[in-house]
Amino acid sequence: MTKNLKYSAVIADDEPLARDLLASIVNKTDKLDLIALCKNGREAVDACVNLSPDIIFLDIQMPGVNGFEVVKALQPEAMPLIIFVTAFDKFAADAFDLHAVDYILKPIDRERINRAIDRAIVRLDSQDSDEIKTPLIGAIDQISRKITDDISSKQHDKSIKTDDSRRKLFVKDSGVVKVIPFEDIDWVDAAGDYMCVHAAGETHIIRITLGELMEKLDEKLFVRIHRSTIVNIERVISIAALPKGGSLLELTSGTSLKVSRNYRESVRSFFQ
Repeated sequence: MTKNLKYSAVIADDEPLARDLLASIVNKTDKLDLIALCKNGREAVDACVNLSPDIIFLDIQMPGVNGFEVVKALQPEAMPLIIFVTAFDKFAADAFDLHAVDYILKPIDRERINRAIDRAIVRLDSQDSDEIKTPLIGAIDQISRKITDDISSKQHDKSIKTDDSRRKLFVKDSGVVKVIPFEDIDWVDAAGDYMCVHAAGETHIIRITLGELMEKLDEKLFVRIHRSTIVNIERVISIAALPKGGSLLELTSGTSLKVSRNYRESVRSFFQ
């Protein structure tokens, strides 16, 4: 294309407001000729193949075919200069910039769009656009890996937080929520519809069934020794057999708890 003539542009964004804002800005510049508005990735691919635009404003997060997939679907000869429109944070923007791909971070800023247009025009005027497009696929693969790693890291952090929260029991007492670490609990016994949680020399009352409480507690730390009693196995300092088949546990606190015959095998497995 001869310099000083308009370059053709396509906009692809599934958000109507973003698409309309981009269109209004592009239509006001004498440097670009808007030739297509696309609502999704499939329309964007078709526009690039059939219209051969010089520039495309390409949203990354679109349903179905996203912006990355649009680029991967295009042959080098049909690929325009890409100006990504993205809600991703700074690390993605830095990667785009490193690979000579322009970007606009959402929410869209009119001044930022105009700077991106100016930057794109300079590049198209001053050098072969193929030099710009060549590293694009590699950039996308790199960015995709970074995004995947970031998501995995966040999921790992979330998992750690979830595990941490599962290591504590929350007890509401007179409008105050008390946090009791599992390791502080000695034993628990049922009193009707309530559970008495014995921890660090105090007894806390919770309205919960024993089954529901067992689901909250760490199964590697707590064992049921009676239909109404749970014990922290790390508090057990001795176990003695009883004449009629049960056994007696002695805890570090000096408390003695009876293990019923129905639960003696489950208790024994922790001490083998």
